[in-house]
Amino acid sequence: MDKQGIIIYNAKIFTEKSTFRGSLRIEGEFIAEIFKGEVPPTVLEKNQVIDASDLWLLPGVIDSHVHFRDPGLTHKGDIESESKAALAGGVTSFIDMPNTIPPTTSIAALEEKRKTASEKAWTNFGFFLGATPDNLNELIQADNQRFAGIKIYYGSTTGNMMVNKEVVQKLMTSSNHLLVVHAEDDAVIQRNMASYREQFGEELPFSYHPMIRSVEACYKATSALVEMAMRHRSRLHIAHVSTANELALFDGSKPLAEKQITAETCVPYLWFDQRDYDRLGARLKSNPAIKSENDRKALLQALASNKIDTIATDHAPHLLDEKQGSYFNVPSGIPSVQYALPVMLELVRNGQVSIEKVLEKMCYAPATLFRIHRRGYIRKGFYADMVLVDPNNPWTISDETTLSKCRWSPFAGTQLHARITHTFVNGKIKFENGAVHDQRNGQALLFNVK
Repeated sequence: MDKQGIIIYNAKIFTEKSTFRGSLRIEGEFIAEIFKGEVPPTVLEKNQVIDASDLWLLPGVIDSHVHFRDPGLTHKGDIESESKAALAGGVTSFIDMPNTIPPTTSIAALEEKRKTASEKAWTNFGFFLGATPDNLNELIQADNQRFAGIKIYYGSTTGNMMVNKEVVQKLMTSSNHLLVVHAEDDAVIQRNMASYREQFGEELPFSYHPMIRSVEACYKATSALVEMAMRHRSRLHIAHVSTANELALFDGSKPLAEKQITAETCVPYLWFDQRDYDRLGARLKSNPAIKSENDRKALLQALASNKIDTIATDHAPHLLDEKQGSYFNVPSGIPSVQYALPVMLELVRNGQVSIEKVLEKMCYAPATLFRIHRRGYIRKGFYADMVLVDPNNPWTISDETTLSKCRWSPFAGTQLHARITHTFVNGKIKFENGAVHDQRNGQALLFNVK
């Protein structure tokens, strides 16, 4: 007899309202029923049963900040390879940044990227449109259900999409799209770079990266952007916040749905700090820079106070060969999508953050902020994007187990306790006990649905 669906039986289930021992039935793409007590025997008989007695059932992670390198940089990674790595990490949806080759700065480029993802993605997918000095009219006219928001590079970073204050103000006054901004002040960065280059020449130690892409560079840009957004009443989301100083610019007192200005941090800023440059060197070079232990601790505290609204990865792979060389010659970027959730669960185990906050910032809040249709929560009628985790199955991250095309991780050698056993995407098991299942079933995310 054909089974009607899947029963995840006797798991510890985490929802936004409570945690309980129970079972869940999947039918088709959706969560059909949630059982807090016993499941009727007739229901068990009619469904495939997964015994989850020792496991946690979590909503799938929505990683709202990745660089999957497709198109144009696919020697580093592509939508297929990186979404497989995401699956292994319990990430069921990703939102990809526009600084590819060519950049995603037009509706035509967006639609081409969506088409590529429909053919290659193992998870659900979405994209940002990128701002340039000359594509304002096209951005304003774009259908905001087909993309997550407008990405602005306000300061030098990778790619050629930097925009100035005047362009940002035009977007704030003429667009109702969410503006997601990389905030670093280029003048401060260039001044610092010139100073340290004069001091060290080309052999600058990587530990000076947070002095070049400094706290001042971040705070100066973020404070200017927040002031502009307040003046123009524009929705603003500051990406990858890396400093304690910036946190004073954000308000943790309002519910997320009522906030005009929001903030993201990323897993590497919550795990690593400045002391790790001596060990990892170029592998830890990212923009913005990973900063001090005090900054890391302040960011963790900001999760609890709700000054930080979302946790993403800023997954940005480069080949290890590209990471060989001097400070000024190696690219910035860290691959992290596969290990983000297990690393955060290790911080939970260590008492540095609660599991409720991890799920809020990695699952519920991205769904709320980007107004994603029927995802991010374990609720009846929502898409069955979920993760089963064994919380007590110690293992060690290695480059050899890394599925990203770059085949390395700055987390290599880290010992963790929580292991992802199953990842469900749209009701189907797509990752199970270390193996990716056949047949993709990722779907395009639908944004700005109220």
